[in-house]
Amino acid sequence: MSELRSFRAYRPTPELCPKVAALPYDVMSSAEAREAVKGDPYSFLHVDRAEVDLDPSVDIYSPEVYKKAAENLKNMIDSGVYIQDEKPCMYVYRLTMDGRSQTGLVACASIDEYINNKIKKHELTREDKEQDRIRHVDSCNANTGPIFLTYRHRDGIDGIISGITAKTPIYDFTADDGVTHTVWVIDDETVIADLQAEFAKVDALYIADGHHRNASAVKVGLKRRGSGDYDKNAEFNFYLAVAFPDNQLHIMDYNRVVKDLNGESEESFKEKISEKFEITCISGISKPEKALDFGMYLGGKWYKLTAKSGSFDSDDPVGSLDVSILQNNLLAPILGIDDPRTDDRIAFVGGIRGLEELVKLVDSGSAAVAFAMYPTSVKQLMEIADAGRIMPPKSTWFEPKLRSGIFIHELS
Repeated sequence: MSELRSFRAYRPTPELCPKVAALPYDVMSSAEAREAVKGDPYSFLHVDRAEVDLDPSVDIYSPEVYKKAAENLKNMIDSGVYIQDEKPCMYVYRLTMDGRSQTGLVACASIDEYINNKIKKHELTREDKEQDRIRHVDSCNANTGPIFLTYRHRDGIDGIISGITAKTPIYDFTADDGVTHTVWVIDDETVIADLQAEFAKVDALYIADGHHRNASAVKVGLKRRGSGDYDKNAEFNFYLAVAFPDNQLHIMDYNRVVKDLNGESEESFKEKISEKFEITCISGISKPEKALDFGMYLGGKWYKLTAKSGSFDSDDPVGSLDVSILQNNLLAPILGIDDPRTDDRIAFVGGIRGLEELVKLVDSGSAAVAFAMYPTSVKQLMEIADAGRIMPPKSTWFEPKLRSGIFIHELS
């Protein structure tokens, strides 16, 4: 059983929504956020990355930043940029990119289902990143960015959603990056009840993206519960989410670049690689076409790497991931990257940037070697979460990204 609840969203007026909606706070640096908001007073980055309105000398984790975020959100509400629905609603949110669409249900998920593992995780979180969003959510008294959830698709849910999307949307705009965002309001209590009944038949929800935001939302809710009795219907027991069916999602490659060869020459490096991988120099870019294949850019040349039989356990859902095979057979033993979560010699490049970005980083001297990955599948993500296991860091890159600022869930 999966519980989703309607809520009274704060959302932008239709004419301002295209200006307000912004990419998630964690897909850009502070400098990039400052550049993005130039001449744009409506961008939700003024809330999600409130340091853009402070002097660059201010630490991005300073209390002043969280205070400014709350102030900016209040100003947007008070000035009429945001309106609030009069009664609890659900919403349908469709994103269309390169002719491919994914359509999800916007609602509030239960922090108890997260605690009881009915909302399943596949990544570890970092304390510093959690604390940042905890302070942000607590200061704003709101969930400002939705958690990206998925579930095994059901015909019953698809049918209800299809009926809703046949109607006129409240928002329908194409952002600067070419992604179209379309939103419908569900204010019919019967339809909401039907959706809740269908989701009650869904065994589990899975976090696709937003593990830190999810953990932070839960911890804010627990903090507000306190140690005594609490109102189980209070809004802080729920958090903002969008649930998409698994058969509509698209995971892109999440590639790796490493600053140096850990003291190896290019020739000795390739020799060591050949113990666990077949290695072939190729002309043109080496984009992996299937699992167990990797592209490597080194010394101005592309190579195709293929994991050799016996280099991994095919029965291990985590160990057989391409990201694990590369980590266990190359990054750790040869390049000395034992913990990619904390080692500053490795960086990760989302597939949306293209493999040309890997070439650029190596040719510029910013990195010594780059690896192009074959994407992890949604099926693999679910199997690992079902097994209670954890994926290596940076295993998945979802596109398109959900925009922040379209829906705000107030906690009181």
